[in-house]
Amino acid sequence: MLNLTYEFKAIPATEQVQLIEHTLTVCRKVWNFALRERKDWSNSRKCQINSCSLESEYIIPADAPYPNYAQQCKSLTKAKAEFPELTTVNAQALQQVLKRLEAAFVDMKRKGMGFPRFKNRYRMRSFVYPQLGRGQLLKGNQIKLPQLGWLKYIKSREIPEGFVVKQARIVRKASGYFVMMMLECDVSVPDVMLHGHPVGIDLGLDKFLATSDGLVIDRPRFLNSLHRKLKLLQRRLRNKQKGSNNRHKLNRKIARLHQRISDTRKDWHFKLAHKLCDGAGMIFVEDIDFRVWAKGMFGKHTLDAGFGQFINILRWVCWKLGLYFAKVNKDYTSQVCPQCDAHTGKKKLSERIHACPECGYTTHRDVAAAQIVRNRGLSGVGGILDNKENACGDNLTGTGDSLVKSSRSRKKGGEASQKSAS
Repeated sequence: MLNLTYEFKAIPATEQVQLIEHTLTVCRKVWNFALRERKDWSNSRKCQINSCSLESEYIIPADAPYPNYAQQCKSLTKAKAEFPELTTVNAQALQQVLKRLEAAFVDMKRKGMGFPRFKNRYRMRSFVYPQLGRGQLLKGNQIKLPQLGWLKYIKSREIPEGFVVKQARIVRKASGYFVMMMLECDVSVPDVMLHGHPVGIDLGLDKFLATSDGLVIDRPRFLNSLHRKLKLLQRRLRNKQKGSNNRHKLNRKIARLHQRISDTRKDWHFKLAHKLCDGAGMIFVEDIDFRVWAKGMFGKHTLDAGFGQFINILRWVCWKLGLYFAKVNKDYTSQVCPQCDAHTGKKKLSERIHACPECGYTTHRDVAAAQIVRNRGLSGVGGILDNKENACGDNLTGTGDSLVKSSRSRKKGGEASQKSAS
């Protein structure tokens, strides 16, 4: 089963905008009520049996079950008789809100995420229709949604043949409303085979990335280009009265500026990922936890570069184009010579040239690290291929030792070209 998500800019009518905002408001109330119910139940169990809290006490029966997803769905059905406002919104959309809250509590325990927070009118920005019904759902540049009816959108690309729209999510952003269609196709996608030219990638803050082929990309300053304007708007925001219309308008202007920065960064990441995949067959990157980078002294520059988003985009582009993608060990990539595997020692950050004292190999420091990443990836691939039988014979192009030999010959050719150029 293959699932894809396509995002389109929606063009809702005035009545549809009002219905979308009303749905977001009701979903926000359901989220806050369900979260408060869970917090009250937990707080009622914190106090010891033989003592009471000096501040406050939550009186909940001892036999009351924990308000999990199933219990809250039953309560939601009963609450519709008391609160008619709940009947004006799609029932499955409200159930999905409770399911998201359940997932938030599960992620808090398993993944160490933060405690779920209450949402104001700015934080609840989307809702989902898990089922769209039967019949014709797409007609030109329109999609049929429950309660909303036929919703127009900018058809920036065609729906792939064989895919069916299973779900739809309405998202409110600073630049307008978007519809995200979840597509499904009943096909099995095989794993990507090992083939083609291997490329190693080294990421950094001085240079955004360097490849084993000698390509060096400077780190763009997405936030710095608009930081002065953003700083001015945020300075004006602190003088606005909370809850006023002027503060709301200024918040929307700041949000549009943030989205402009985010969209520019994401577009650049996609274009760079396609550029790296052109002419490559295998791509290897370092296995780095960028959350650690974001907590350091250069956290602002790390978040501005968006390394984690770029790696996810690069993995997706490799899968889409049929390229092999893998992560390798990141340790000591700048302290080993890619030519003779000699340990050259730790380098200072100011040293941007790799010069091996053993073999005399000289190149850019980041390029040498990318070549180490490539070599480690090829060694891992070689170990995988050695355990497989080759039905077509040995030493064929793209199998086993031929990959390592081709990489070595390519490396020697690069050294000869560097020597001739020098």
